[in-house]
Amino acid sequence: MQLTLPPRVKICCIASTAEAAMAVRCGAAAVGLVSAMPSGPGVIGDDLIAAIARSVPPGVASFLLTSHQTASQIIDQQRKLRTNTVQICDRLSDGTYAHLRDALPGIGLVQVVHVAGEDAIDEAIAVSKHVDAVLLDSGNQKAAIKELGGTGRRHDWQISRRIREAVDLPVYLAGGLRAENVVEAIETVRPFGLDVCSGVRTAGLLDPSKLEQFFKAVRAAAAMQ
Repeated sequence: MQLTLPPRVKICCIASTAEAAMAVRCGAAAVGLVSAMPSGPGVIGDDLIAAIARSVPPGVASFLLTSHQTASQIIDQQRKLRTNTVQICDRLSDGTYAHLRDALPGIGLVQVVHVAGEDAIDEAIAVSKHVDAVLLDSGNQKAAIKELGGTGRRHDWQISRRIREAVDLPVYLAGGLRAENVVEAIETVRPFGLDVCSGVRTAGLLDPSKLEQFFKAVRAAAAMQ
């Protein structure tokens, strides 16, 4: 698809309304709110997710990160928490994307594809027919304790670029991003959006200096295009 620069930035693992406000002030187009996961950072309770989602200003996307694999559970969760986007971090095992569409009109659907190898290309192409965006991350669904995001690891960006070229919808890039490598990430993959958590945090807390450095690097990459 036709790309626009600079990429949109999603700040994930938001832990409070204050963090959400800080991210938005710095230029975030989206905030990520992590519900119960088998592993990884940033998990917060449902009541807090709902409160943060209510605080997000118009024009900024509130992403509910869910580990649920059934359409009915995802529908129930979104209706309770009222985010405007659902990020499906695992594969659907019961129900369909059409079921989600029918039950959640106007809610964005973003499917995570964990890029562990070239198999991810076919997976991304298949799901791209049913969702609004694909998010490429570095998890491991086959681990004894599933990793569904927040690993801080970088995957093969050449595969991510091939996925971005193969699908006709927005692609977000996640996994190990930070100010020091985001220019390379943008130049290599040319994603629609960037998703960052640990790369803008210190001791688990959102770091204003790292946020500023990250956005400065993103803007610098756009200026070079």
